[in-house]
Amino acid sequence: MLNNTRDTIFIGKKPLMTYVTSAIIQLATLPLITVKARGLSIAHAVDVVQIVLQKTKPAFIVGDVKIGSESLESQDGRTRNVSTIEISIKRKTE
Repeated sequence: MLNNTRDTIFIGKKPLMTYVTSAIIQLATLPLITVKARGLSIAHAVDVVQIVLQKTKPAFIVGDVKIGSESLESQDGRTRNVSTIEISIKRKTE
């Protein structure tokens, strides 16, 4: 997997179709991208991947899916764990 920010889409609070459009544009020039999210944005990430796959069918497929957690320090100084997900979308090979 490439390790630069150009092949990674970080899901946040923007409208869903913003991320879908970004993913489709990146997939036009790259063979693989990764959609990353954490916390409450995980459902948004899954939705983005599903929409991208529907719009680009049958050219792309889901690659690796990684789940995990990160320890973050909250504003009050406590450490808490936040779930994370990374979903790869790759060009389908015959």
